[in-house]
Amino acid sequence: MTLVKEESAGEPEGDSGEGEAREAYVPSPRRIERERYKRSRARRATAIAALSTLVTGVVLYLVVVNAPGWPRTKETFFSAQYAREAFPKVLEGLWLNVRLLLVCGAAVLVLGMLIAVARTLRGPVFFPLRALAAAYTDFFRGLPLIINLMIVVLGVPALRLQGITVDPVLLGGTALTLTYSAYVAEVFRAGIESVHPSQRAAARSLGLSNRQALRYVVLPQAVRRQVPPLLNDLVSLQKDTGLVSIGGAVDAVRAADIIVGRSLNYTPYIVAGLVFVALTIPMTRFTDWVTARMDRRQAQGGSI
Repeated sequence: MTLVKEESAGEPEGDSGEGEAREAYVPSPRRIERERYKRSRARRATAIAALSTLVTGVVLYLVVVNAPGWPRTKETFFSAQYAREAFPKVLEGLWLNVRLLLVCGAAVLVLGMLIAVARTLRGPVFFPLRALAAAYTDFFRGLPLIINLMIVVLGVPALRLQGITVDPVLLGGTALTLTYSAYVAEVFRAGIESVHPSQRAAARSLGLSNRQALRYVVLPQAVRRQVPPLLNDLVSLQKDTGLVSIGGAVDAVRAADIIVGRSLNYTPYIVAGLVFVALTIPMTRFTDWVTARMDRRQAQGGSI
């Protein structure tokens, strides 16, 4: 690199550093050439990626539209008429899915944290609590969500218990919370166990109790480390809220199903699927951004 010295004209030297020579950075010709080469390589890579994507898209389009059954498939799954009819009703039902995501997501985080803390309690006196928490996570992680929904949504009303709701939305949300809290509990437990024991020992040496060390030292680190998998679980929960339709709740999926049952055209399912994809993509990209940011900080030796 080349350093060029610039001096201030008309200023006396020696007064509080004024008039001292200032050094301005000027990149060397070699560095300029290297940067120019990197930019040209980046443009070339972008052009190749765009061209290959275009060619792949054209090939796939030609394969699909030239298939023998494409006209019938287009009429059955990609009808503009039924798409226009289904879109507003699917959006109306999607509001139920969003509300389920918000309520069940909050409940899952709280219940999952409590179960994870119960599984990490120390001492023989807490063995029954640890055993119950372990049994809960093992059972609901192994039980398929669709079966859990059927048992709760269809089985609970059949009991005819007094004071127990039969609302399919509430029952479906309960089933989602039971299943996903088991997954989230294991995510939290992994985060808690990833915190080095010296952190807890240092907190105890400063006079904190076990509960205070867990609350102020261990849990904050554990939650920060597990943000990406927690966001992934929330993305999965957002998609699975559509399963509450098996109990009759009119969400986006059920709204599409009503139109399909009347018209025998499956375009509303495509509309509902695209709406869910449009809702999921921002959450997925945000998860990727958080993961990449944490990986960069960890690679630089910073705090997670």
